[in-house]
Amino acid sequence: MVDIAAADVMKLRERTGVGMMECKKALVEAGGDMEGAVKILREKGAAKAEKRMGRTTSEGVVHAYIHGGGRIGVLIEVNCETDFVARTDQFRTLVNDLAMQVAANPQTRGVSREDLPADFIESEKEIYRKQAESSGKPAPVIEKMVEGRLEKLYTEVCLLDQLFIKDDKKKISDLVKELIGTCGENISVRRFVRFQLGEQV
Repeated sequence: MVDIAAADVMKLRERTGVGMMECKKALVEAGGDMEGAVKILREKGAAKAEKRMGRTTSEGVVHAYIHGGGRIGVLIEVNCETDFVARTDQFRTLVNDLAMQVAANPQTRGVSREDLPADFIESEKEIYRKQAESSGKPAPVIEKMVEGRLEKLYTEVCLLDQLFIKDDKKKISDLVKELIGTCGENISVRRFVRFQLGEQV
């Protein structure tokens, strides 16, 4: 068995927010390798998160984020299961990061794909289809091209599908799942609104 230093356990806990015993187990499983232990904890956290995703979230916060010297503002509501988690630094950091993400991406239209109006999706598909048809490719290929462009659109306009502005190797949905795995509660991004100075509503 690999001898794990207490300092390494502490370091892993600081990086992941996971309890000391779980961190020690992960380090043992990874043979003392820090990056391997982080990966193990992320995978376990994601598995736990999937189990919790259906649970009711009736607590949380409404957070206001102001950016650019008062030129951009975001109001966002993020829910969790208990007031205890809503008051934690990790939860507050997540909420602030989500608001910052919305502020940085003016094209964001909804939290998830389900929030996008059907007429908006159909209109975009029609545009993509016409563009694809001009390539002269057969119909099945055109449909694949349309679906591919639609997937790309989701990564631009749906908050949960976007790449995190602070770490472009993670999607926003991964960020939320990581905290679900760490805190042991379901977390849901309920809604947001973005304001920009002088913008026509």
